[in-house]
Amino acid sequence: MTALGVMRAWTVRHWVVAALSTAAAAVLIAVPTAVLPNPWFWREIATPGWAYAVLGVVALLSGLVAATYVRAPEGPGGRRASAGAVLGFFAVGCPVCNKLVLAVLGYTGAMSWFEPVQPFLAVFAVVGLGAALRARLRAAVACPTPAMGSAGPLREPTPPGL
Repeated sequence: MTALGVMRAWTVRHWVVAALSTAAAAVLIAVPTAVLPNPWFWREIATPGWAYAVLGVVALLSGLVAATYVRAPEGPGGRRASAGAVLGFFAVGCPVCNKLVLAVLGYTGAMSWFEPVQPFLAVFAVVGLGAALRARLRAAVACPTPAMGSAGPLREPTPPGL
């Protein structure tokens, strides 16, 4: 079975988790970065057009990675997914609205150093999340989780004499 085959074999539960996680990631990134206009946060710099596409891809990949944890939370890919989501947050955020960036670089530094780097952060975010999804799906192909129905979960053998 291929990685795509694993996704084709997902249950409704997997796809519900993927959809809800995608929506949650989109809101959790778009609201505080003010990519989605809201009364709580605002931008001093207009949102670049590419930020909307990055937001969509990062949210979608985050949702798909989250769906790989429905049955078996252990496995590869977790750190890459976390790093990709954080990079996606910084990639689409307003460079002078981010308190961390302002504290480290100041207003001028944020505009002259951080803003030009944001498209690269976006690429790293998408690549990191894509690598995490690939690792999780490959792990599912290489070591499929047994069905929980008849045999139950796998357990460590009990040492003799216990």
